[in-house]
Amino acid sequence: MESRFDEIIDRHHTMCEKYDGIARSGRPEDTIPLWVADMDFRAPDSVREALHHLADHGIFGYSFTGDEYFEAVRNWFASRFGWEPKQEWLVCTPGVVYGFSAAIQALTQEGDAVLIQQPVYPPFAGSLQNTGRRLVNSPLHEENGRYCMESPEEMERRIVENHVKIFLLCSPHNPVGRVWTQEELETVNDICLRHGVVVISDEIHADFTFPGHKHTVFASLSKEAEQNCIVCTAPSKTFNLAGLQTSNLFIPNPKLREKMRNFMGRLHYDQPNLAGLTACMAAYRGGASWLDELIPYLAENVSLVRSFLRDHLPQLRLVEPEGTYLLWIDCRGLGLSQEELGKFFSERARLWVNEGEMFGPGGEGFVRVNIGCPRSVLQTALSRLSLHT
Repeated sequence: MESRFDEIIDRHHTMCEKYDGIARSGRPEDTIPLWVADMDFRAPDSVREALHHLADHGIFGYSFTGDEYFEAVRNWFASRFGWEPKQEWLVCTPGVVYGFSAAIQALTQEGDAVLIQQPVYPPFAGSLQNTGRRLVNSPLHEENGRYCMESPEEMERRIVENHVKIFLLCSPHNPVGRVWTQEELETVNDICLRHGVVVISDEIHADFTFPGHKHTVFASLSKEAEQNCIVCTAPSKTFNLAGLQTSNLFIPNPKLREKMRNFMGRLHYDQPNLAGLTACMAAYRGGASWLDELIPYLAENVSLVRSFLRDHLPQLRLVEPEGTYLLWIDCRGLGLSQEELGKFFSERARLWVNEGEMFGPGGEGFVRVNIGCPRSVLQTALSRLSLHT
């Protein structure tokens, strides 16, 4: 039976970074883009209908997040995660990266240390290097094909020795696909509370977890955790709304929240995107069934990649994802240098993927692949790999 997600939608000439960027980057015209983390699926009907209504109204003035908006957001988190944020905690930003970058600047000074866990989403490191903050890496490591945090003792040592001020957490983790257990998060929380380290938790992929795995909102761990964290969320990954630039940060601690608002005020940002607010509210109200269809579809895409690599490309190893729609694939079995690996994917297979070294130490020899696409596109991409290996 054909799925709505099987439809091929031409995204060329839509100011689309993923597809219109092919020519700009100098890649072959027939390149298949499996890199930047947006999906090739239409947003839920509820979102499209709400945006049509907004367009028909025809006035796009200044906006704000009122009671109606917050209720839609709160109800989503209550129903999906058993967590009920309060309205005064909400701070809207034009994206999660903007949100955690602003929070780091609001809460620290130049030269202060921020802990991250590499390999990790590149803007984590970028947000520190571009603002004069000091990066401290608590490296992830593999155990039996599954990535783990380093030992609590080693993590705590790094925090103490470097006088770390903030732990920038990726949960679920991009790109290694881990959905951290409650126990792992409690360990992070205990260490951070002991040493006065604020946790900024990027939970943009929270809605994508595969069977057997459950996302835990960091602020739900305890009252102490709640008052010592900033939770960064957005509908953008979940419902393919990245271009509408709307994120919801929750900052329960009033002192932290005031610092964040003061920093944003200095940048004169206080008017969220009207179309983004409209789409977010519609998605959280009416998009649940769409998402519940999407996750099994993505799981089948994972199965396709898993079986294809096993049967046709054993030199490549899939790191089993617990969440997200991004696959972390170990290509070291090809025996190629980093430069050769890049050319293999871009020039020979004509696939645009994210090379692992951009995610920091531990990413060398890996690639990140976006499987948020119709299955036929993924099958074509895998066939190209097979032909050129």
